[in-house]
Amino acid sequence: MDLKGTANNGAYKIIVPQNDLNIEVDSFKIIPAMGLGTWVAFTPVSAGAMVMGDLVLSETDLKPVQQEVIRQGLTITAIHNHFVRNHPNVMYMHIGGSGPTEQMAQKAKAVLDKIKEVRGGDPSKGTASNGTVENTLDTKRLDEILGYKADMSKGVYKYTIGRPDVKLTEHGAPVTTFLGFNTWAAFQGTPDHAAVAGDFTMLEDEVAGVIKALVENGIEVVAVHNHMVHEQPRIFFLHYWGVGSAETLAKGLKAALDQTGKNKPSTGTHNMQMNNH
Repeated sequence: MDLKGTANNGAYKIIVPQNDLNIEVDSFKIIPAMGLGTWVAFTPVSAGAMVMGDLVLSETDLKPVQQEVIRQGLTITAIHNHFVRNHPNVMYMHIGGSGPTEQMAQKAKAVLDKIKEVRGGDPSKGTASNGTVENTLDTKRLDEILGYKADMSKGVYKYTIGRPDVKLTEHGAPVTTFLGFNTWAAFQGTPDHAAVAGDFTMLEDEVAGVIKALVENGIEVVAVHNHMVHEQPRIFFLHYWGVGSAETLAKGLKAALDQTGKNKPSTGTHNMQMNNH
């Protein structure tokens, strides 16, 4: 891959921050820590490795990168937005495949190389990660409301919440928090004027309740979709964006979180484990 990644329980993940994209949503700057990172992860399977990835693409990247994914014999499992009113517009494309480990790495590298070629340079070499965004939030209060602790990076306060109550597999291989099976929330701004962006992971019976809770609390649902195709059990992902009082946004997210994990009597949301990355 010619890139360094992180190992976790036998899986290996490479993240490429999109430092060449200068994106704003509703006057808030979206830096890589706010959900602007391409990633590719490998997990061991009997054939060698299963590869999963989420590629951040501009509108002009989309077609040639799709063509490269298909040329490499990988699959496209989802294409969607994370934001609305974002300038420039970016899409997220999920890819998958499995086979001999070295072959999977070569295929994934060819796709990342195609992105570099179309963009005219290495996305990670830009300057977006050098900047920070304003964050004067009362993070202890946010932790109290949500019941979790988060990580601060460049002014973005990000929660990553796993679903240990669900044993998820894709093509029979386990998919963990590390491999993208998580709910996350990233905050920036001031106590009175904050922004939150994130992703909910939901079982099919949780979708309606989560959407209702978010919308009723003034948080905009901007996408509902799958990330995988052959997953068991069936999982939906939802992206949201909210602007307003940080405390109000956190309470809205908590109301939505309370709609997940209900059907397992011993593992309500209050027992979900943190697994930051």
